[in-house]
Amino acid sequence: MAGWARVRDDGTCARYNCDMRNTLYYGNNLSVLRDHLADESVDLIYLDPPFNSKRDFNLLFAEQSGEPAQSQIKAFTDSWKWSESAYRELGETCRIDKVVRLVEGFVATIGRNDVTAYLVMMTSRLVELHRVLKLTGSLYLHCDPSASHYLKLVLDAIFGPKLFRNEIVWKRTNVHSDSRTWSRVSDTIFFYTKGSTFTWNPIYQAHSEKYVDDKYEAVDEAGRRYALDNMTSPNPRPNMMYEWHGHASPPNGWRYSKETMAKLDTEGRIWYPGDKSKRPRLKRYLDEMAGTLLGNVWTDISPINSQADERLGYPTQKPLALLERVLQASSNPGDVVLDPFCGCGTTISAAQHLGRAWIGIDVTHLAVTLIKARLADQYDLIEKKDYDVIGEPVSESDARALAANDKYEFQKWAVGLVPRAYLSQDKKGADGGIDGVLRFNDDPRAEQKRCLIQVKGGRAGVKDVRELRATVEREKATLGLFICLEQPTGPMLTEAGSFGYYVTPLGNKAVQRIQVRTVGQLLAGEAFDIPRAAELIGIKRAATVAGADTQQGLEL
Repeated sequence: MAGWARVRDDGTCARYNCDMRNTLYYGNNLSVLRDHLADESVDLIYLDPPFNSKRDFNLLFAEQSGEPAQSQIKAFTDSWKWSESAYRELGETCRIDKVVRLVEGFVATIGRNDVTAYLVMMTSRLVELHRVLKLTGSLYLHCDPSASHYLKLVLDAIFGPKLFRNEIVWKRTNVHSDSRTWSRVSDTIFFYTKGSTFTWNPIYQAHSEKYVDDKYEAVDEAGRRYALDNMTSPNPRPNMMYEWHGHASPPNGWRYSKETMAKLDTEGRIWYPGDKSKRPRLKRYLDEMAGTLLGNVWTDISPINSQADERLGYPTQKPLALLERVLQASSNPGDVVLDPFCGCGTTISAAQHLGRAWIGIDVTHLAVTLIKARLADQYDLIEKKDYDVIGEPVSESDARALAANDKYEFQKWAVGLVPRAYLSQDKKGADGGIDGVLRFNDDPRAEQKRCLIQVKGGRAGVKDVRELRATVEREKATLGLFICLEQPTGPMLTEAGSFGYYVTPLGNKAVQRIQVRTVGQLLAGEAFDIPRAAELIGIKRAATVAGADTQQGLEL
């Protein structure tokens, strides 16, 4: 959106030169990159691609043959399987010969296995990410030891070894007492730039208590801590050789001119010794110092524990502070930030908080649903009004195509049509008649209530409604919500109505216990009848970000 703007704390508007609209894509990130993102259109890329490092290494490197499905990600599971077609496609489409030769070398030396399947998948995407990155842009690749050494070589081949900037080590957990080797407590983040000129904003951290006690032991009358610094010039400066308040000039002269010395003296910034043979020194106040320049080992950002307010229950969720540090260092307000494996949306949240435009891509409806809920909770952002979602079904024909292509993703997407509902399980298999669950509380004196959700992508009949009714009774749930692709039959609606009504304790509103809606109705805004007084408690609410600017992204 041209003229994307952000409201400052003082109420004025800072307008940035950005011609894109915040966008969340559902789909294969390789296809999205190729079909939707222009060359040199992104300022910063952060990616945290999944890889199951907890699996036995013998299994990861087991030789594979045949022609299984393409490498893919499903929900929270990363299932990289060797694919000859993906391997051939890389060789046919990659425009960088040395990159193809490098991957061919991997295959020749370590075989056709899960690791090389992963590397084929990642190489195709890293080539596209390099294409969309601006000449002044940066890329951060978050990974673990399972494949980091291979990925480093791929990045060197694509970006060039000279454009490798840092290997950042993030201490993500504590030592495990039951570890049989050196306990694995860190992740690796590779930092590359596309060119020699790039955005860089140094990051400082607060001085340690010991450092403050050792270096800033002096305290002035106002209670401000300060340290004394040398005021002599390190090199000969004849024009700076003068007497000052009875103190002779140092051999190389003073560091400051007479005018500056006078100003510092008036401000009380100079400490004078009683002995004229000693030198005056400059007072450097602790509260004016930026802190200690941050290095490439980060131990000050804790992982998200089970009690953390920002925890959403997504297995690979990273702390917001980690992403904010990356964005603050390598982008500026108004820049475009891309996360092609955006998961539960931490990069998007950090970008929104810091006034960056953002693009997120994920291949699961579960992730897209989580992100939409997170943006609503943290920033009061609404789909279509404040950002776009591309790739999700927007019509019945789209829904039919998704159901025909992948019935499990269709079920996940359909559950997401119910605000704040969550999946009853993430793995394929028997679901006990429950595809999703929505919890609500319409009475502060009572326990939470449950709505059970059943999705049917094919033909549905009265038998399916009866099964949902039986499940609601068995599970002692309050409501049953039935989502179908085809129009419900008369007997289905009659069966649903025969189960009676739930009467809300506050307001005495009668709500049909078994409700039926088609996908078309839900897309048209004909929602299920959930008690208006209800507090929906499905997807965990993301904590509002302190200082968040909920006006970001508005056309002004």
